[in-house]
Amino acid sequence: MSEQVDDRPSVLFVCVKNGGKSQMAAGLMRHLAGDQVQVDSAGTRPGKDLNAESVASLHEVGIDISDEAPKPVTDKLVRAADLVVVLGGDAEVVPLDGTPVETWDTDEPSTRGIEGPERMRLVRDDIAARVEELAQRLGVRQDERPSPPEF
Repeated sequence: MSEQVDDRPSVLFVCVKNGGKSQMAAGLMRHLAGDQVQVDSAGTRPGKDLNAESVASLHEVGIDISDEAPKPVTDKLVRAADLVVVLGGDAEVVPLDGTPVETWDTDEPSTRGIEGPERMRLVRDDIAARVEELAQRLGVRQDERPSPPEF
C-alpha cells in the first residue's frame, strides 16, 4: 500500500502561548483557504486555554476555533511545514531542514491604551490582512475560496 502524497502548501503559525494570535491566524487561514492549505498552530510555551477574547473576535465574523487547544511547537511540526509564521516578537522558532520562518510584527493596540474587545478586533483585522496576503502568495484559488469574513 503506497502513501498518499499531500501536495498542498502547509503553514505553521506560532506564538508564545498558542492561545490567541497563532490560533486566530490558523482559523482565518482555514476559513480563507478551505482545504487548499494544510494549517497548524503551536506555541513556544503553550498555555492551558484559548484566549476567550480571540475566540469571541473570530466568532463575530463567523469563524469558530473553540475546538482548538494550545499545543507545543515540535521539530516534527516545523519540518512538516512549508512555511513557519511567527506572530509577534516574543516567540522564536529555529528553522529546520530549510523550512523558512517569517515573523509578523503584529499590531498591539494595548500599547496605545486600547483594551478589551476593541483591542482584539484590531489584532484580528491586522492578522486577517496578513493571512489574506499569504493566501495569495500560496496560490489559493479565488474560485475555490469561501467568502471572506465580514469585518
